[in-house]
Amino acid sequence: MTLFLASVAGREEADVALKHGADIIDLKDPSKGALGAVAADVVRETMATVARRRPLSAVTGDLPMQPELVTSAVETMATTGVDYVKVGLFPDYRREDCIRALAAVARATKVVGVMFADHGADTALVPLMAQSGFAGAMLDTARKGSGRLLQHWDVARCKDFVAACRSSGLMAGLAGSLELPDVPRLLLLEPDVLGFRRALCGNQERTGRIDADAVSMVRSLIPLDARSAAHDEPSIPKVDYRLLAARGYSAPVDKDAPTDRIFVHDLVLPVRIGAYAHEREKPQRVRFNVDIRIIRAAHAVEDMRDVFSYDVAIDGIHVLVAAEHFAFVETLAERIAALLLAYGRVTSVTVRVEKLDVVAGAVGIEITRERPADVAQVHHLYPAAAAESEPKAVR
Repeated sequence: MTLFLASVAGREEADVALKHGADIIDLKDPSKGALGAVAADVVRETMATVARRRPLSAVTGDLPMQPELVTSAVETMATTGVDYVKVGLFPDYRREDCIRALAAVARATKVVGVMFADHGADTALVPLMAQSGFAGAMLDTARKGSGRLLQHWDVARCKDFVAACRSSGLMAGLAGSLELPDVPRLLLLEPDVLGFRRALCGNQERTGRIDADAVSMVRSLIPLDARSAAHDEPSIPKVDYRLLAARGYSAPVDKDAPTDRIFVHDLVLPVRIGAYAHEREKPQRVRFNVDIRIIRAAHAVEDMRDVFSYDVAIDGIHVLVAAEHFAFVETLAERIAALLLAYGRVTSVTVRVEKLDVVAGAVGIEITRERPADVAQVHHLYPAAAAESEPKAVR
């Protein structure tokens, strides 16, 4: 599961984030860059407002990679009593020295190293952070006008970052000008934390003020994590059934239930595929066509909570082909179908996989796979159907 981190500029915004379901309150000054630090008095005021109801993190600023300077800034912020101190790790020949220098501080303080997808992030540094005692690592963007996280790193590369953190025993965080459609895509990767600022501001400007409705919308897109202190807040909904519907849960249906078709057509990617030895030398162009039958929503689409996104198919294919070499197109097609049928709202999938570099035309396979009716019945949506067993969100 995933925690919702809300970046706030002070106590008033922290109060809004608290009341509308944020799991972690993150202090920063958005007018001072990606990791603009707030003044000590702002930290103290915000801590008084939060009153230990949620973990509080704070950033140290966009600092040059000078080990003594970085260490001093982390130590100073740690004296305020925040739960986490986030430190920027910018590309520099001294970056590894900064990580090592923080080992002493990390023994007493939960340090989170922040790297930037648009400015020299390196997943290979994650094991060094773990060796130095860091509590977590986060992937963000440095130039906030240069695009969202997924415009700089694709979902497969972000998955590798999360996997590297997990294998090293670190919390994995993803942030970077995230927008609402990014949420279901990144939840597929199961990061420990998703961080937001811009999406929480009513005008979508990160230097603006946090808007209560925007915070609530992000909260409703992220299933409540069992680790979250928000479970103790009666005003925070524990289950959003519309969200579960979008993720794949559905009310029990019969074989005649109405369905809609989502499709991804003519997606061409380089894929490591083929049984011949020469086919292992370099990727080949492969074209994907995927048609997905989903149980129709009970009402007209109103917002992202009602959407079963085609990005689920696109991102799933990207992750699969990035992970390994496939000897046979049949195997790849079956894996794609199985991935999509894992969502309860999906009733059937047709997958067409074509190799484009073998002959002048295309060769490949098309398969259709359906969900057995008895399996579909175990996915429940509405409270009446889930009275005895509350479902867990499929991610």
